[in-house]
Amino acid sequence: MASQDIKAQIPGFAKKDRVVTTAEIAKQYGISWNTAEKYLLELALDGKFRRIKKAGVNLWVLI
Repeated sequence: MASQDIKAQIPGFAKKDRVVTTAEIAKQYGISWNTAEKYLLELALDGKFRRIKKAGVNLWVLI
């Protein structure tokens, strides 16, 4: 699956719970944690997610 396809699907996956972790995205799409973090950071810059740092984990809240 192309990177832009995965990045475009992440907000749809997050709609169910509104809060996801980097590890959940990595597992869902079969990508590395670092790649998932990169996509989520890009989506945050696009105004689609907000990051909350909590006890060693990043929580990503769908806006």
